[in-house]
Amino acid sequence: MQNRVISRKDLAAFVDDLIKTRAAGEVIGIQAQGNKYNFRPLKNAADLRLDYDISLLPPKKYFFPAQETVLKYEVGKSPKVEPVAEEKSYAVIGVHPFDIRGLLLFDAVYGGNHPDPNYFLKRNSSVIIGVDCLNPNPKAFAASMGTHGTEEGFDMMLTDMGDAYYVTVGTTRGNNLLNKHAKNVKDATPADQEKRDKARKEAEKKYRVALTMQPKDIPSLLDATWESKVFNDRAATCLSCGSCVMVCPTCVCFDVQDDMALNLKDGLRFRQWDACMLPEFAKVASGENFREHKEQRFRHRMYRKGKYLVERYKYLGCVGCGRCASACLAEIASPAETYNLLKEAK
Repeated sequence: MQNRVISRKDLAAFVDDLIKTRAAGEVIGIQAQGNKYNFRPLKNAADLRLDYDISLLPPKKYFFPAQETVLKYEVGKSPKVEPVAEEKSYAVIGVHPFDIRGLLLFDAVYGGNHPDPNYFLKRNSSVIIGVDCLNPNPKAFAASMGTHGTEEGFDMMLTDMGDAYYVTVGTTRGNNLLNKHAKNVKDATPADQEKRDKARKEAEKKYRVALTMQPKDIPSLLDATWESKVFNDRAATCLSCGSCVMVCPTCVCFDVQDDMALNLKDGLRFRQWDACMLPEFAKVASGENFREHKEQRFRHRMYRKGKYLVERYKYLGCVGCGRCASACLAEIASPAETYNLLKEAK
């Protein structure tokens, strides 16, 4: 598949045609929300803000909703249970490479021998149109994590070259959509690719936060620092609010609850996002809480990001997006800062 170049005007026409025809399902785009940015249903291409730094919530919310019904039931002499798995198709426009890496981790966690239908009925039928992050958030460190770019996980990847966008075609589906709905698209030349690569390299220099180690060294660092006082020191001002994990593109945990109707005859079961930094996350029915203290929860989060997930799924649980650090009132949530302190104190 040949990579392409499309003018800003023709890209807008392409997006507007996707919205009009719903050729790829409901069109979701990155848009301004006050002085922040968020993914929302897109009414027209003019509302797209592809120059953004970071969204309030990651695009995972469309494949893994904050709250989702998983079954309905009836009780009584003849109880009934009906699974609920809703299929939806989205075209999500403006996804940064680090958020695409987050979705790849989700694919691994919710895939395997028993794929989660609630996730994949939306994920597999959707289109991901990415955009390179050329204006990173001041708290981001994706360049250190190697997640500021990706060669997989997208149908198309856009790179702003000023007067036009370089379009890296990732899948046959992306190629077909481009051929059918875009006008005046030309094949990319070596000169165009050089311009794209230059834009990416310039963006890489803009990251202000950096790891003092290679990402592959994080698991072994954690192996050697379980007893480090860094965890207690960092957690001392933690508010246990869970903001850091609620905005994370790689947090996959959920709680399951039943909602019985007032007639006491029928109800529904739903799952909703849960967070390991919340005080009752590790509390069990007997009343025992396996991570009662906030320093225990803080340490668990750092191990989950830097060790547990990579050992099981081959993906680090942090993509360096900077959302957690931006959301944390105590200013202690950044994994990069903690890992750097652990290395310094080792």
